[in-house]
Amino acid sequence: MRPLDRVGAIKAKLGLVLAGAVAATVVVVVLAQQAGVSPWLAGAGAFVVALGVVQVLAHGMTLPLRELARQADHLAAGEPVEPVRATARDEVGRLTVAFNRMAVEVAATDRLRRDLVANVSHELRTPLAALRAVLENLADGVAPLDPDTVRDLLGQVERLGRLVDDVLDLSRLEAGAAELRVRNVPLAALLARAAAEVDAGAHARVEVDVQPADLAVHGDPDRLHQVVVNLVANALRHGPPGTPVRVRAAADAGGVVLRVEDAGPGVAPDQAEQVFERFHRSDTGRAASAGGSGLGLAITRWIVDLHGGDVAVERPGEPGGRFVVRLPPEPIPTPATTTGQSRPPEPRRPDSPPPDPPPPDPPPTDPPPTDPPPTDAPTDTDRRSSP
Repeated sequence: MRPLDRVGAIKAKLGLVLAGAVAATVVVVVLAQQAGVSPWLAGAGAFVVALGVVQVLAHGMTLPLRELARQADHLAAGEPVEPVRATARDEVGRLTVAFNRMAVEVAATDRLRRDLVANVSHELRTPLAALRAVLENLADGVAPLDPDTVRDLLGQVERLGRLVDDVLDLSRLEAGAAELRVRNVPLAALLARAAAEVDAGAHARVEVDVQPADLAVHGDPDRLHQVVVNLVANALRHGPPGTPVRVRAAADAGGVVLRVEDAGPGVAPDQAEQVFERFHRSDTGRAASAGGSGLGLAITRWIVDLHGGDVAVERPGEPGGRFVVRLPPEPIPTPATTTGQSRPPEPRRPDSPPPDPPPPDPPPTDPPPTDPPPTDAPTDTDRRSSP
């Protein structure tokens, strides 16, 4: 029973508990006097009744705190945490809601950590197993060391390198250690270079359209290049062979809009957000070697977020994959954003003491007075006039 749950402040609850105890004491004492009971017995009875009233009223105040302490011990020990019932409207109720939200986030973070370890281990094991099999065949003399075998080995090593680079890149982005070197970037040249990098034959499969032709955006050219490469490579993997991938960039009232479209099956509505998670694969039947590392879209979202923009799936559920990137005219300044110039001084916090004033300039000092020559000393005129 929690009779004080509707009270919105803990101080008001404590006041009501005290008032209830005092009222119960007064009632018992008055009734005892009317009944002619001994004052000692009346005092003892009033004390017991007051304790009962306090227990009833305060039970709902302390029960959430005891449950919070118990679940906090489970959280510290790494054990599953159950949500605490939050019915109060006071500070304890708000604390309970915040604890439940924190427990959910901690559980999600722990699940992501376990999934990351499992996915990285799986992604590393696949090329390592292929390398081991080829090397064992070469060592046993089963397969000759021809250029095709060397190219296969090189492909597996490059895949391992890409996976390690993606993991390190994502860790730097999440830690805020990746800086943005912002400058004016022409989009036509950027998209052309990105399309050429994805595939040697991408010029015939990637259609680039920039309106107007001199459209530019303020951002880090290397990071924006990485965004376009990831989106185009994803479109080429999921689109039917031989079908074009369209990359369009246009000016918008709020900045620049970049769209990457393919003729694939599209993205299901329930996966429109999951595709940006680490190691997520929308097509579970696709072999891992046929796709990327599963980190490209996660890195893309982090880079776009650093620029103050947004990336999302456009019209999920319809045929054809459509990813849209919206970039503001100027990246939002963050600690990881640099422009190659000196940073302005950070504003002083309201609660910080004012800076010490500069020391005053010392007062000008007069040169020390020179002593006049002694009067009895002969001057040059006297010397010349003397015989």
